[in-house]
Amino acid sequence: MGFVLVDAGPLIALGKLNRLHLLAELYEVIHIPRAVYHETVIEGAVRDAPDSLNIRLFLDHYQFPILDVSEEIVRYQQQWSHLGSGEKHLLSLALSFTGTEVQVLVDDESAREEARRLGLFVKGTVGILVQAYRAKLLTLDDIELLLLEIAARPDIWISEKLCRQVIEQLKRDP
Repeated sequence: MGFVLVDAGPLIALGKLNRLHLLAELYEVIHIPRAVYHETVIEGAVRDAPDSLNIRLFLDHYQFPILDVSEEIVRYQQQWSHLGSGEKHLLSLALSFTGTEVQVLVDDESAREEARRLGLFVKGTVGILVQAYRAKLLTLDDIELLLLEIAARPDIWISEKLCRQVIEQLKRDP
């Protein structure tokens, strides 16, 4: 995959699961919009979110690029008024890389729909975990436990139904 942009959802979920390293193992480079960095690291620290420290340390360690996008460009995309700041910056950056395959890692369903409409490759936290399993970075037991943890945690906003469907699918077709 040419260019990978990551939104707050996967960073927060993988931070809570202590699995951020999977991003570094799966992708040569991930790019983080500055608005996403601000949301996950700066605002997260203000809220005392434990995952914010994990995310900051992870990003500092791997020196992944944190990218700025012009507020003027973001404001121009009025059809995205229903999205959060991070998602708007993510999609604006994705559109700026013409001629390059762009994959966006995002959990927010509205942002995922918009990204698909724009012709972007979309993957969320669950898809990242499945990719890690297929790359043999996780065992079937590992991914099952992670998906059950996601399903049980009220602080990770991914559907329990989706987690259980993925577990069943992986058991049928590993």
